[in-house]
Amino acid sequence: MYDAVVLAYGAESDRYLGVPGEDLGGIYSAREFVWWYNGHPDCSNVSPDLKNTDTAVVLGQGNVALDVARILLRPINELETTDIAEHALTSLRESTIRKVYLVGRRGPVQAACTAKELREILGIKDLHVCIQKADLLTSAADEEELKKGRIQRRVYELFSKAATSHQQHDIVGQRELHFMFFRKPDRFLPSESGNTVSGVRLEKTCLKENGASGKQVAVGTGQFEDLKCGLVLKSVGYKSVPVDGLPFDEYRGVVPNMKGRVLSLDQAEHAIVEKGLYVTGWLKRGPTGIIATNLYCAEETVASILEDFKNGLLTPSSGSPKPGRQGLLQVLENKNARFVPFSGWEKIDTKERMEGELRNKPRKKITTWEELLLAVDG
Repeated sequence: MYDAVVLAYGAESDRYLGVPGEDLGGIYSAREFVWWYNGHPDCSNVSPDLKNTDTAVVLGQGNVALDVARILLRPINELETTDIAEHALTSLRESTIRKVYLVGRRGPVQAACTAKELREILGIKDLHVCIQKADLLTSAADEEELKKGRIQRRVYELFSKAATSHQQHDIVGQRELHFMFFRKPDRFLPSESGNTVSGVRLEKTCLKENGASGKQVAVGTGQFEDLKCGLVLKSVGYKSVPVDGLPFDEYRGVVPNMKGRVLSLDQAEHAIVEKGLYVTGWLKRGPTGIIATNLYCAEETVASILEDFKNGLLTPSSGSPKPGRQGLLQVLENKNARFVPFSGWEKIDTKERMEGELRNKPRKKITTWEELLLAVDG
């Protein structure tokens, strides 16, 4: 149908930790939790239990980990004026969670979050932030990392400031945020019923330099401690999923490519370029980096498309132009496929905004596929 197709569907599945007890009730991926409170129809029935525990553990210290911790700790009156899903707001109103532990394998120098997101969570009203001063001690290798990384330096400075600033801790029911560094999950502990999580066994870690990459990696020390909790959110990375008929590297979780040009293997296992097929974003290089990283990544892919166009590689061999959008619409019609055009999305957008206006919110999200399609037909 098209002369060039760009794959840009990201990473919408979760990495697994592969530790015992990971399938216990009360353990969710951060993605599921984010989709739940954002009203994604696939996760509107997730229903995490926020009423039977006062402690949640978030595994990971990246921006998504900070996001889920922030939702659990923010005052409910602040959330009420956002576009958070109604079902999530109801659960959070009844939440008994008062302590959130953010657990990271490495130290504050290597924390994967950015300064803006960290500043936002540290600024939550009446929040008691706990950081062990001993965790802020830096090695020569840490100092080298801080010299090279502007973002890391700003994040480390925010941690240092939060650890030393005097914070009142005498408010009844005050919410607490604990940053736990140099810990990795060893196993999840079951409750008496054996069905739900009651805690996480953590192994203490230390940093060792990896000779091949030069980076400092966390290695276990053989010392363990148990952390009681009734809710666990795993924010340990996303994973892309393959699409039938497209090349995919299962091990790395990416579409194999060279500067954004999709590669496949011929019968002799030699890499060949798939004419007119390109990839960008997390699907191209793995789930790392922020929006700015994706901009550079996209520029590289676009440069490859332009180069191929100039070199005549995108010209149809038949000589006749490809049908493009009209051809696609014809195929969808022939298959009797239900799809939502942009005008349909605009109807959803208008309905959500109107409903939100009545409630003094940016929008009221529609959270089931059935209702979304009804809005499209409306």
